[in-house]
Amino acid sequence: MTDLIQRTILRRTPRPAWMPAPSPFVVALKAVSLVIILALVIFPFLVVVGTSLASQQEVIDSGGWVLWPSVIDLSAYQQILSGGVVTRASLVSAGVTVTGTVCSLVTTVAMAYALARPGLFGGRPILVLVLLTFLFSPGMIPTYLVVQSLGLLGSYAALILPVLVSGFNLLVLRGFFQGIPEELYEAARIDGASEWRIMIKIALPLSKAAIAVVGLFYAVAYWNSFFSAILYLQDSTMWPLQVVLRQYVLEGSPLAGSIATAESRLSAPTSIQMAVVVLAMIPIVCVYPFVQRHFAKGVLTGAIKS
Repeated sequence: MTDLIQRTILRRTPRPAWMPAPSPFVVALKAVSLVIILALVIFPFLVVVGTSLASQQEVIDSGGWVLWPSVIDLSAYQQILSGGVVTRASLVSAGVTVTGTVCSLVTTVAMAYALARPGLFGGRPILVLVLLTFLFSPGMIPTYLVVQSLGLLGSYAALILPVLVSGFNLLVLRGFFQGIPEELYEAARIDGASEWRIMIKIALPLSKAAIAVVGLFYAVAYWNSFFSAILYLQDSTMWPLQVVLRQYVLEGSPLAGSIATAESRLSAPTSIQMAVVVLAMIPIVCVYPFVQRHFAKGVLTGAIKS
């Protein structure tokens, strides 16, 4: 009964006893700051979505940007999703993102677990090499020469293999695996479990938060990558969505073979550009809410334990 009363009191206490209550001015200042930051974040997003849903004539009359369209017009989405360049590029980006994320997670988890185990032969030199990647970047030309020597030019493997393992993500997972009590590993070994079984049955279930965060990092990196495609893929039909988006937004013209007509590009290209931007944002916007609850826990715990 006493414990129940204490828990009730703690739940009702808004802050620790040693922390003074903020003044009304501070509370108002925080509220105003939050509203301003929220407006700065939401306003550009609404402009992008509103412009993509506006008709061509309304975009022209408003000077190129529409916050709230008078009539919902899906012609821009119909044009870019009617089986042309954008549809093909979206499928390429989805395939590269899913394949790259899975391969990176498998490799990073296996490597992090191995480096987290004491007594690993060569573990210290390998860890030093991983830490050196934070100080020295390979550079564009050496990376291109390595990709060329391996015969990966013109293939989707060139978008995945050079960035298969991230040093930061590796250290986060390694710190998380090291934080698992050693008694669990010892008990599993006494029961005759192999290292692979220990990793799959014990380490991975206890590290779901960190793995979810690392998977999000990899997925966002693969989905947003465009420079590697420009560098390694000479065939424009193999380009992912982000390269097509760059062509639309920065250069003002789609790739050859786009379904957008010349008249639409000249009269109201902005609606098509914003529709491609919205299409590129949808996957991350849909995935992030399911991973967000693991975000702070995974990163902070892994960083502290490292």
